[in-house]
Amino acid sequence: MRIAAFEATSAGLLRWRDREVRCALGKNGVTPADSKREGDGASPLGVWPIRQVFWRSDRLAAPATRLPAVELIPKAGWCDDPADPLYNRPIVLPYAASHEKLWREDPIYDLIVELGYNDDPVITGKGSAIFLHVARPDYSPTEGCVACARDDLLALLADAQPGDALAIVR
Repeated sequence: MRIAAFEATSAGLLRWRDREVRCALGKNGVTPADSKREGDGASPLGVWPIRQVFWRSDRLAAPATRLPAVELIPKAGWCDDPADPLYNRPIVLPYAASHEKLWREDPIYDLIVELGYNDDPVITGKGSAIFLHVARPDYSPTEGCVACARDDLLALLADAQPGDALAIVR
């Protein structure tokens, strides 16, 4: 893994190469990864490998990227129930346990970058679904993810390559 090819700061900046763009982080700021808990609304500090990209083909073309990319389906979800065996994993809806729908009416999940937080191994209750995704127009805080403008995210994906990581820093 190439360490910190990309960096999101608690000051709301996303940096890579010679670029610096605005981003949103968790509504409760950032927290050390060892303090992170499911549902705490904080973005975990640390360096997180970029796993793969999901996109909605009904809203945009496949992103130009060297990263693995998967087209979202309307039944796409992500399990956020610490008691479930598929905690912090993609699922197909309907699903009985608590989950997040990835196919949304708003555009924030039109493009999602899965970050390798709490996934190798998964630790129950340490937080799930830490993504880099599209920001709301007002850059309002996330539930713990990193979010930026769609065009900025597309530019980042064009520069990203397998083995890259995103650092969330103070």
